[in-house]
Amino acid sequence: MSGRAPVPEQLLDAVTLGDLLRVASADDFHRWEEQIRRTGGCSDPIHLQGWVLHKDKTTGETLHHYSTESEPGGRLRVACGNRRASRCPACAFTYAGDTYHLIRAGLAGDDRRDIPATVRDHARVFATLTAPSFGPVHNRPARGICRCGTLHGPDDPALGTALDPATYDYARAVLFNNHARQLWQRFTNRLRRELAARAGLTQRELKERARLSYGKVAEFQKRGAVHFHAVIRIDGPDGPDTPSPAWATVSLLTDAIRAAAVHSYTSVSVPAAGDQPSRTFRWGTQLDVRPVKAFGDGSDITEQAVAAYVAKYATKAAETTGTLDRRIGELAELDRHNVPDHARRLIEACKQLDPLYPERRLWAWAHMLGFRGHFSTKSRHYSTTLGTLRQERADYRAAQERDALGLEDHEPDTVLVLADWQYAGHGHTPGESALAATIARDLQLNRDTAREALRDQLALEGAAA
Repeated sequence: MSGRAPVPEQLLDAVTLGDLLRVASADDFHRWEEQIRRTGGCSDPIHLQGWVLHKDKTTGETLHHYSTESEPGGRLRVACGNRRASRCPACAFTYAGDTYHLIRAGLAGDDRRDIPATVRDHARVFATLTAPSFGPVHNRPARGICRCGTLHGPDDPALGTALDPATYDYARAVLFNNHARQLWQRFTNRLRRELAARAGLTQRELKERARLSYGKVAEFQKRGAVHFHAVIRIDGPDGPDTPSPAWATVSLLTDAIRAAAVHSYTSVSVPAAGDQPSRTFRWGTQLDVRPVKAFGDGSDITEQAVAAYVAKYATKAAETTGTLDRRIGELAELDRHNVPDHARRLIEACKQLDPLYPERRLWAWAHMLGFRGHFSTKSRHYSTTLGTLRQERADYRAAQERDALGLEDHEPDTVLVLADWQYAGHGHTPGESALAATIARDLQLNRDTAREALRDQLALEGAAA
């Protein structure tokens, strides 16, 4: 089966169109469509075979029995859960929604998850830490003309690529990406020291009076260098539900971030290996720190905007630079997928450096241009967790399922659930893929329409008030 991206209906080839007609004319099409709608229009659903049995623990009565034998193809299709928008836009939408609620809860509070609204009173900023230069690249400077003498459009594929590939330091670029996670850790450690120094406290005293919390996301620039966007907040000693100390102001936090980002301690050294010299990595000079506003005041840095921005990039990765969104088996794959020259050179650098730094696993992460680790992370006390949000959704769906099965009158602990599930494949046939894409678009259109209606309603209520 294929999990490939669907094409517009007017461009369907004969094979896809024939398969689409086969699926749509099948007697069990409506059940197949219902399954796909339940996955949100997943591009690469997981196929399961098996059964589940609900029995009353006391009487032994069978309350409900389900088997995939009656399903289309004898299979139940469930969402793949992939966070990458390039692999499954439907599941990425769900992941982005969870990330949005996680980040916004740490900015505005969330009573359902024991994060008080008073967290808005804590000093918090939105910071962007970038990579250093690895050589001149095509760009759109303020004066408009690139060094190459061209006025590049915003979508020009040349943007971010090296002006002179022969002198661009591709090895340094991928090694920076590979060590970015350690550089972030050094930064947060130094930031705590800078905060303590500005508050006139020791490190131990700082832990007793304040806590540093953050939620961050990685983003790839067009040049293939990773940088981090982070919401950084100062809480009381026990987290967001305790008031922060009086000295914890936005200006103090901003000053501490700027000092920590350039401190000599905030660096990662990479030893020489083979023909490669020793290197020391630090953040780039482009450091942006802005206060986060609770409500719109003409600023783009509002709670909603920041949460939406982080959520957007939580579903993207290095494929935005033209590389592949999966691990690369051999360099020949780059030709088959028409990987652009700049991304290709970064991938080739990973291949060449891998034997010199075996513990860094550069070739295994070549599709990420050397970067390894999670794209979105948070400190323990920033807000809720993605696991908690997923569990809440699972519990909600389980309650819906109990109602649909007529089990609402039975307490969950009085029902014995027996099940046997086996993996039976994944993905769609070409015709199924095109139909699933249509379902996903319909669901997205319904969400957009509902959102616009709610926005209009709130605007009318505000005007009436």
